[in-house]
Amino acid sequence: MTYRYFIRLAFRGTGFHGWQVQLNGKSVQAEMIHALSTLLKEKTEVVGAGRTDTGVHAHKFFAHFDSSKQGLSGNRDLIYNLNGILPKDIVVHEIKAVKALAHARFSAISRTYSYHIHQVKDSFLDGFSAYFPGNLDLEKMNRAAELLLETTDFTSFSKGKTDVKTNICHVMLAEWIRDEHRLIFTIKADRFLRNMVRAIVGTLLDVGYDRLCLSELKRIIERKDRSAAGASVPACGLYLEDVEYPEDVFL
Repeated sequence: MTYRYFIRLAFRGTGFHGWQVQLNGKSVQAEMIHALSTLLKEKTEVVGAGRTDTGVHAHKFFAHFDSSKQGLSGNRDLIYNLNGILPKDIVVHEIKAVKALAHARFSAISRTYSYHIHQVKDSFLDGFSAYFPGNLDLEKMNRAAELLLETTDFTSFSKGKTDVKTNICHVMLAEWIRDEHRLIFTIKADRFLRNMVRAIVGTLLDVGYDRLCLSELKRIIERKDRSAAGASVPACGLYLEDVEYPEDVFL
């Protein structure tokens, strides 16, 4: 008999080629598989809540794994030992027992990302925030972000040739806030397409720099053409902040 567990972790993405196992690159998933397999003394596959691009960070990421061992939920010794094996840029926070059919990716009901920008050169933010100096119209960027709440087809902000069946997403929150010389964009949706957040942020920055007006943004969305939208912003400023699941997946 096997038991399924969700594991909550965080990672600094700078040194990784994303979550997904890569043939020629270091990945968070590969590190998790190695650590769990070593400690549980059995080959342990780990399935993540989704892919992240190279350099993207996560404050709250979930994955699931199956084990023949019962009672791993809340096991502080296992968490301590995992953190001892894992590299310093990955931290395990929690292990919880879930139902047999619970899935870290497909059971999720929403995900929240944030994108961080600094407008004054700051050596302490290098690698954790993107540098975009100059005058940005925050009010106009927030009006543009509101259009995303009315949008369902995000083809214009999706990387081409992906294996998804639909580009339909439902955005529940999209807003910018200012914190001194920093700007933070937060977006929450039921699902995200590959490169979607970075493409949205790049396009909203075009609005903020007055290179794009709101009517032009509407037309970009309606064209359903990635080449019409703005450039993708650097991965270093992107964070997965949360993944939500129905309460009934947990035991």
